[in-house]
Amino acid sequence: MIWLASLVALPPFLAAFAGMLFGPSLTRVLRGAPAGSPLRNGPALIACAPVAVSLVLSAVVAFAVWRDPGERTGALTLVETGSVPIRVGLQVDGLAAVVGLMVCCVALAVQVFSVAYMSADRRYSSYAAFISLFTSAMLLVVYSGDLLVLYAGWEVMGICSYFLIGHHWEERANSRAAVKAFLVTRLGDVGFLIGVIVLGAGAGTFQIDRIVRTAGDLPQSTATAAALLLLAGVAGKSAQFPLHTWLPDAMAGPTPISALIHAATMVAAGIYVVARLDGVFLAAPTALAVLGVLAVVSMVGSACAALAQDDLKRVLAYSTISQLAVMAAGLAVGAKSAAVFHLLTHAAFKALLFLAAGCVIVTAGSNMLAHYGGLRRGMPLTFWSMTVGFAALAGVPPFSGWFSKDAVIEAAQHAALHGGEVTSGGIAWLVYLGLLVTVVLTAAYAMRAWLMTFFGEHRGTYEVRDPGRVMPWTVAALAVPAAILGFFGLGATELRPQLGASLLSVLLLAVGAGGAFLVWNRDPALDPARALGPVRTVFARAFFVDELYAAVIVRPVQTLARHVVQFDQRGVDAAVIGTGRGARRLGGLVRFVQNGNPQTYLTGLLAGVAAIAAAVVIFQ
Repeated sequence: MIWLASLVALPPFLAAFAGMLFGPSLTRVLRGAPAGSPLRNGPALIACAPVAVSLVLSAVVAFAVWRDPGERTGALTLVETGSVPIRVGLQVDGLAAVVGLMVCCVALAVQVFSVAYMSADRRYSSYAAFISLFTSAMLLVVYSGDLLVLYAGWEVMGICSYFLIGHHWEERANSRAAVKAFLVTRLGDVGFLIGVIVLGAGAGTFQIDRIVRTAGDLPQSTATAAALLLLAGVAGKSAQFPLHTWLPDAMAGPTPISALIHAATMVAAGIYVVARLDGVFLAAPTALAVLGVLAVVSMVGSACAALAQDDLKRVLAYSTISQLAVMAAGLAVGAKSAAVFHLLTHAAFKALLFLAAGCVIVTAGSNMLAHYGGLRRGMPLTFWSMTVGFAALAGVPPFSGWFSKDAVIEAAQHAALHGGEVTSGGIAWLVYLGLLVTVVLTAAYAMRAWLMTFFGEHRGTYEVRDPGRVMPWTVAALAVPAAILGFFGLGATELRPQLGASLLSVLLLAVGAGGAFLVWNRDPALDPARALGPVRTVFARAFFVDELYAAVIVRPVQTLARHVVQFDQRGVDAAVIGTGRGARRLGGLVRFVQNGNPQTYLTGLLAGVAAIAAAVVIFQ
């Protein structure tokens, strides 16, 4: 089993290098393919086939774990460091198996969708190669059995996100978004790396299964410090407050990249790590309390921001922050199964929504909701698929999001009413109430985006039609798991819908969606967000957190940097340059006697001999 799991990440890893080396050549070879054929884009073969192989392998691994549950570990080699050894190995259990399968499914959908979406892009080869490397790095995180090996995959994802977000680097805004994503996530990763070292040093090993088993034996201070430091990296990668600001700007990248980042790789990695190291966090109640508070701030604040965005992709971006916070809230109240279940269903419906948004953007030539309207008539496949995605996002029964979100709400309700085993009553109540508010807000912004995109009068001059066959049918394929995935959780008692929590959730859903519909229905030509009044600007700017960071961090650092440059130029450089000029002046004086004229040298020699002889005669 371990050897099979070790092969899952290999095909996309090899595809990344093959795409870089042979992609352009393959494009030239297949240039004679029929017009409109995906084969005209040669690197598509290198991009899609290896991920399909990984999907098959991950499905075999998941099936084997389902038939014979249990944890399997294996080591490829042991690296002696003189202190804590590094065990380069893998770990496969139920969690790794289902998440690995999810990653491969979404990655394949993104690669297939990109064949058509990026067909005219000159740099498709590097684009597809980085997607493959991105996928391979996430699979390394999922199947890793050692924290340092996991950290390697964690960092490779960071650099891949930088290149993919900044794919269209010719536009300054895109390159700035890539740099922002890289720097903000690196800030969190500093804490994450220190946390890994603290945890490994305290446990005497970096082996994940041993750390989780012995986490209860760690000193309380060590467990708490390690968990809080790990949360810094989780907040950065999973875009949780206060390191969430990079994700909306990351929408500057191509839309399929947004689907990959939001659904299956980078932002999912943080939640996965908390679930994988649940034993460490259970041993550190303070860290779980911090996680719960951050989750509430992230889920409610981002849902409010999504309600006022004018850009469809930014609506979905803030939605991702909010939904990841729902998962974090589940982990904070000890509902690991519910949180992971929501991670899986979210991957399905969020990949669907982003790729469907890609279809809309290709057709309309714009990201702005104000440029849509009435698209359901000309884009039926995209319309019905995106309807499934929005329904799952809002938690409409019986779509997948309803099952998973209600499982988290039920767990939070139980922790609030009956006392949680790992979370204090106050935090549990805060998480529970935050989840209820988020249900209302999610339904409202999902309804607003759905209505403004597909209903009302058409607000553009472009032809409304589904863009080709590859893109809409890929989206339609994702609509299937987004619709039915929730039923797969009925086998677990903790994931089954409970009557009380379900009725309350549906009632709140009706309040949010109904309110958005009533406001829209008054005048379908106008944006329902107008009902927010003066707070709309606050929501649209995401509570001015970016502006706060710019005032408190960015501008002071830039001012300090300017002063450092001035000191360097006027102080350090001046001293170095002055020393050089002094040496040149001294050399100018010395060079008069070193002019290359033999007569001058001979005259000087004779004068010196005469002076020495005279001195000897006089002073003898």
